[in-house]
Amino acid sequence: QVQLVESGGGLVQAGGSLRLSCVASGSMFTINDMGWHRQVPGKQRELVAFITRGGTTNYADSVKGRFTISRDNAKNTVYLQMNSLKPEDTAVYYCYALVPPNIYWGQGTQVTVSS
Repeated sequence: QVQLVESGGGLVQAGGSLRLSCVASGSMFTINDMGWHRQVPGKQRELVAFITRGGTTNYADSVKGRFTISRDNAKNTVYLQMNSLKPEDTAVYYCYALVPPNIYWGQGTQVTVSS
């Protein structure tokens, strides 16, 4: 069993920045991919970005050039640096960790961007 705890969400004005963190703990088998999804009420959860254990990254088109995902394998932590935030980035952000064959999710952290 793996537990994920996110932090770093909050309220920010458009154009501002936030940094999300997610720490994994528990039965620590090797974690493969880690990443972030986000969800707005009434809409499907969508992938924001993920990073492989080796450091390969992938981003949703809507956040390319503004968000940067990184990870520290020694600390079992994944980060999401969010710059140039827009009101449409407002959502609950969930981190996940892929420990085959299972995917584990955090509880979510709210990000609100005011115009």
